Amino acid sequence: MLNQQQIKRKSKFLSLILRHKPEKIGLKLDTQGWADISELLSKLSENGPAWTMEDLEQIVREDNKQRYAFSQDRTKIRANQGHSIQIELGYTPQSPPEFLYHGTATRFIESIQKTGLEKRNRHHVHLSTNLETASQVGNRHGKLVVLTIRASEMQENGYDFFVSDNGVWLTDHIPVAYIDFPG
Repeated sequence: MLNQQQIKRKSKFLSLILRHKPEKIGLKLDTQGWADISELLSKLSENGPAWTMEDLEQIVREDNKQRYAFSQDRTKIRANQGHSIQIELGYTPQSPPEFLYHGTATRFIESIQKTGLEKRNRHHVHLSTNLETASQVGNRHGKLVVLTIRASEMQENGYDFFVSDNGVWLTDHIPVAYIDFPG
């Protein structure tokens, strides 16, 4: 069993590999972002401390954001969202709730008021169904501000929304007109 410090360190590295830089360890992901577990474990162990299937299982099980998923036959693993590399997650458009939330830092508000929420180097803008989760995300970036997104109105106007395997709502861009700023 890994201790909390080991889980955090290994989970961050796993996130880097599965979401952004598989080439860092010489790993190839398939077009949907899946990595073969035996190859992943081998490449991870070649590039640092040894990894085991038990390590992966514990990281997936204990990750509070459910960042990772195993394939049904447990021979593959992938990150659920947040990729900066080109992959096709295979999500189909879904009807969002009336409101979704986006946690960010106050230092980004001026830019958001000009351009809306942009995916930048990611595949999608990430949204939460509740204020608590949006607050947790936003707190990581500085002084917190939570934006309310009029998601059902966006969808009525032709914007697509998707839901990742771990319940994060995704869309390509949120124009300023659909964002309610606090205060």
